[in-house]
Amino acid sequence: MIEPVLSGAALVREIEQDPPPDAGAVVWWTGQSGFLIRSAGGLLGVDLYLSEHLTHKYEKTNRPHVRMTRAPLRGGDLATVDLLLASHKHSDHLDPGTVPDLLAASTSAKLVFPEAIRAHALGMGLDESRLIGIDAGGEVRGAGARVRAIPSAHEEFDRDAAGRHPYLGFIIEVGGLRMYHSGDSLAYEGLAEALAAERFDVLFLPINGRDPSRGVPGNMGAAEAVELAARVRPRFVVPHHYDMFTFNTVPIREFEDQARRLPAEVEPRVLKCGERWEIRP
Repeated sequence: MIEPVLSGAALVREIEQDPPPDAGAVVWWTGQSGFLIRSAGGLLGVDLYLSEHLTHKYEKTNRPHVRMTRAPLRGGDLATVDLLLASHKHSDHLDPGTVPDLLAASTSAKLVFPEAIRAHALGMGLDESRLIGIDAGGEVRGAGARVRAIPSAHEEFDRDAAGRHPYLGFIIEVGGLRMYHSGDSLAYEGLAEALAAERFDVLFLPINGRDPSRGVPGNMGAAEAVELAARVRPRFVVPHHYDMFTFNTVPIREFEDQARRLPAEVEPRVLKCGERWEIRP
């Protein structure tokens, strides 16, 4: 089991009590695709998976979700989250073992999610007054941040009967920084051009790839993530969606090897679970 750099009460104190920078933000990777982002304006979470929900769900099936990295904290440990983003309904992004407890502990927090999956969110027993549904092209403000939604292609561009996207990525502007969190997505045609129209400080990109034969739907692999970053040219590219489940991961060295192809101005930043990373504009 991979142990977080910092966990439990010590990590909670660092997240909630250490003063954030006047400009910029502090980021913690919490495993899989989960990140906490704190700025002078508040605390924002993205795709937090902090439970054993999927391990228990699949434990007696032919697709066991064996955890590789210990959860650094639980959803109920966080009492100061202002805004929680969930890119789609899969439980390692919208976690039934994390979200209800987090919203109960962080009493002013709002959950932002694809409007196309509202019925699924309500089926988790969440308070509708705490929910903000959004579609591609929509915008939400909170935690000192401006959040814009763009489509993600988890194999394909799925849409519901109303034409809404059930898979989203998020452009997050906070503390003078601009970041892109992909959720689960391929590097689909037009994504690089859409992102390259703006200047990004950070791209958070998946690297586990895809293998439908093993029930692993479409994500970028390490080479595709690096190629996208090389075209968009952010200051940093941060990999995610690895080292969580044994059946659905890749060695981080695959990303590190591919990252040697990045332009000199793009820095690969491999975070450790529970590690504090401060970014200045």
